[in-house]
Amino acid sequence: MDYQPKNNLLEGRIILVTGATDGIGREAALTYARHGAEVLLLGRNSEKLSQVAAEVATITRKPGKTFVLDMNSATPATCQTLAASIAAEVPRLDGLLHNAGVLGDIAPMSEIKPHVWREVMLVNVDATFWLTQALLPLLLKSAAGSLVFTTSSVGRTGRAGWGSYAVSKFATEGMMQVLADEYKDRHLRVNCINPGGTRTKMRASAFPQEDANKLKTPADLMPLYLYLMGDDSRNENGVSFDAQPGRKPGAAE
Repeated sequence: MDYQPKNNLLEGRIILVTGATDGIGREAALTYARHGAEVLLLGRNSEKLSQVAAEVATITRKPGKTFVLDMNSATPATCQTLAASIAAEVPRLDGLLHNAGVLGDIAPMSEIKPHVWREVMLVNVDATFWLTQALLPLLLKSAAGSLVFTTSSVGRTGRAGWGSYAVSKFATEGMMQVLADEYKDRHLRVNCINPGGTRTKMRASAFPQEDANKLKTPADLMPLYLYLMGDDSRNENGVSFDAQPGRKPGAAE
């Protein structure tokens, strides 16, 4: 989007990014730090989290706080425990970017293995919901909280071969809409971002023959990610945004 954020757009804001070790999550965390935010990093690999925290430190002169959670084995209890650990470190959350997710297999519905279906639903839907539920009290302590989910074009119009991932993103869209309606009269806005085809490891696993050089990089998408975390989007609620409006779904041509 054609959005020019101020350098201090996120000054004083505390933002948690899930899936912060790679791709869009890592880029978002660094971008938020560059614009003044205190960044909390969530991922399943402590070593990779430490590396991103060190990168944050080169920007803010203090490392981003790291929290480890494997969403593939998360439970309501582990999410509540994590929320308590975060609450012990910060007084509130001004933003939460749900970037963590898994793709599963690109295969016809008739061929999806039950354990793959369960993993995709656990990570993309169940654990995302449990974590959101656990962190809502911290988000509601913000004067202008922003909760952002990651969606996909296949979560709006189903497409052959994208079974479990598509269904999980339909659920994500519904979760966002319900929460947006429930908190429309509170200081919390809830929206989705569809990144579109982006140069990431997940994308490469879905389209192994695609020329990655024809794709946008995570950095190219950051104006929208900044917009939804800053004050300029205070009136946006219940919206599913496209980071690449007009882009045709499917492999880059």
